[in-house]
Amino acid sequence: MLPKGIRSRLIVYITLMLLLIVLLLEGVFVVAIHSYYLGSAMETLNSRARTSVTFFNKYLESYTLKERARYILENLSSEESSKVEVLSPDGKVIINSLGFSSGEQVTTPDVHDALLSGRGSFQSIKPVNGERILAVSVALTDRGSTVGLLRYSVSAEPLYSVILTIALNAAFVGLLVIGFGFVLSLIIAKRIVGPIQQLTGVAKEMATGNFAVRAAKRYDDEVGTLAVTLNYMSDEIMKSEKLKYDFISSVTHELRTPLTSIKGWGETLLVGDLSDKQETLQGLEVMTGETDRLIGLVEDLLDFSKFQAGEIRIVRQPYDLRGLLEDMLLQFRYRGQTKQIRLYADLPDQPLPVDGDFNRLKQVFVNVLDNAFKFTPAGGEVRLSAELRGDIIQVTVADNGEGIEATDLAQLGNKFFKGRSRQSGSGLGLAICKEIIELHDGHLRIESEFTVGTSVIVELPRYEVEQHLPPPSM
Repeated sequence: MLPKGIRSRLIVYITLMLLLIVLLLEGVFVVAIHSYYLGSAMETLNSRARTSVTFFNKYLESYTLKERARYILENLSSEESSKVEVLSPDGKVIINSLGFSSGEQVTTPDVHDALLSGRGSFQSIKPVNGERILAVSVALTDRGSTVGLLRYSVSAEPLYSVILTIALNAAFVGLLVIGFGFVLSLIIAKRIVGPIQQLTGVAKEMATGNFAVRAAKRYDDEVGTLAVTLNYMSDEIMKSEKLKYDFISSVTHELRTPLTSIKGWGETLLVGDLSDKQETLQGLEVMTGETDRLIGLVEDLLDFSKFQAGEIRIVRQPYDLRGLLEDMLLQFRYRGQTKQIRLYADLPDQPLPVDGDFNRLKQVFVNVLDNAFKFTPAGGEVRLSAELRGDIIQVTVADNGEGIEATDLAQLGNKFFKGRSRQSGSGLGLAICKEIIELHDGHLRIESEFTVGTSVIVELPRYEVEQHLPPPSM
């Protein structure tokens, strides 16, 4: 079972990796040392054997094997550390460097190879007669015929002892490296996991609603980028929360105002003289108007809720948008007269074919024109224009009203944003309009200059038709 924590896993993985690397290097090192020491010893034996046999074969050619053996024994150097043996052609010891003639049968592979090819070597991995040896056998010849063997052998135990000592020292160094790597892994794991733990703590604080907490960016890496992203998310959530609370406050105010008027006039009519027809009609008119305001606010809230939940579905059908715009002119002409605002229209003669939901698009243009009249003072003007621009139908509603400040313009149309205007409204109208236009594969944008005026531009895809457009279904 692997540890669950990232820090523990990092320590385990780094330590295991170091252990494998150290074991691999130790193995390669021990093999190299083994090959070097034993190879050097074997090469030394081969060199001595070749030199000796060359001399003996050249200058003792007429000697018998026993005479050669005696001569070899008598002329051995006192510093010779190898065991020297003279063997008969059948592999029996005639004499060795100790002066004994044991007659022992030597069956190691070097003897067999030397009898066949004139030279053979042997390195025992397992002990032979209690110890591991290195041996070289070379043929003694007389007129081209093998008359015996000269064998040099040496104990390999001292070499293995040296190799073992070096291997143990290397193992000790390896353990030090692993220990150092373990400590290093602790430091690395702390430097990696520390920022992540700090980010986890910040995320938990944010989950409890504390968005003022900030994540520290320690390094310019992926974790640092995550810290910046977390802080950015916190800022956006705080902005969204502020907009939401401002929206709730604004809507509460918007709801309270008509309710107060309705309640006030209701109480007035209850305690007043109902025979006063003019006062009664005035009260009913105010109550009706405020009720309409309430209905509008509630409808905006319901529509926005449906859009947010993705429950709004538009029913498209092809029709001439020009007819809808002409209906808007008729609907708002009377309002322009009562508010002393001039309403101008600039509509093309050719059809404006669209494939859309008539009622939803009507909702958009009613909202846009209503805003234009709401924010335009008496004596001002509102202009409704439309034109074909290739595959796009562009409808513009422009006014010369109070305009929008640059700081508010960037956020206008976002959910919960109402702006700093003192005019009544929920602040949801443009957000809903924007959603409707986007569902029609179009775009809605706002251009404005403070104290000069505002233009709302709606762009919809043109519908290609080959025959007369049917009237929209109401």
